[in-house]
Amino acid sequence: MEGKEAPVNRDEEPGSRDAEAEGARSSAQFPGLKDRLRTTLEMIKFSHTLFALPFALLAAVLAARGLPSWPTLTKILLAMVGARSAAMAHNRLADHEIDAANPRTVSRALPSGALTRGFVRAFLVASVALFLVAAATLNRLTLLLSPLALGLLFFYSYTKRFTWLSHLVLGLCLALAPIGAWIGVAGSIAWTPILLGLTVLLWTAGFDILYALQDEEHDRKTGLKSLPARWGARTALAVSALLHAAMIPLLLAVWRLSGGGALFAASILATAAALLYQHAIVKPGDLSRINAAFFTANGFVSLVLAVCGIADVLLRNS
Repeated sequence: MEGKEAPVNRDEEPGSRDAEAEGARSSAQFPGLKDRLRTTLEMIKFSHTLFALPFALLAAVLAARGLPSWPTLTKILLAMVGARSAAMAHNRLADHEIDAANPRTVSRALPSGALTRGFVRAFLVASVALFLVAAATLNRLTLLLSPLALGLLFFYSYTKRFTWLSHLVLGLCLALAPIGAWIGVAGSIAWTPILLGLTVLLWTAGFDILYALQDEEHDRKTGLKSLPARWGARTALAVSALLHAAMIPLLLAVWRLSGGGALFAASILATAAALLYQHAIVKPGDLSRINAAFFTANGFVSLVLAVCGIADVLLRNS
């Protein structure tokens, strides 16, 4: 009846309504947390870890002449995730205004307001800490080299402002993955990881030049440096093809130094075929298949080399 209080359920435990209200609030907040996590992973292009990670795992297996211990592998993976996440977060912070001015990148997390600069800075600090701790627990050499690696990763973000050789600097950054993984296992350096790192350098620079074709006109108008903006699409495609062609002798040298077998050799042939396909479908004035070239072909290259190379080592040492 009007004016009377609703009956109280005496069987209800004290505080249960407060608990239900808190649960409702948590449920309402949880989708936001999931969205932020999804946005953060998209910001750092976590799926692109596929490019460098397989080479790091291959180098670790080559260094150990078999599977390294699980603790060592775990530390290598954590170091890679930390380093790459830190590099991407720093790059997004450094390029905030550049991304906001580019129609292709204006929808990224920072320009669109999906994430704040404060959040990205906190994520950057956490990623740096993860990398340094993982490197420190591997061995003395990885600890000593970790600040130099971070310095190079952060330096790359500014190279597009003053040199069209920025593609090679990006390649050098990814080349750290197999070299660092080898050092993480062996505690020393050798020619095999250096040659594998050079392979990754040429491969990365080559496909980054292709990717930069999308921003050729924008880079030229805004004064950003890239090989396509400086020399044009045809020259850029030719240079990219030369860099990728130079990969094959380096891979053969790695195969020979590591005592590779038929399976590893077959993966090098498959890599050559994938690179030929990549350059066959990207042409001046027609970038409609750039995603197939960038993601599909390059994802195949890293996976086939790593899977076949690792399997080759394990079969020979079983």
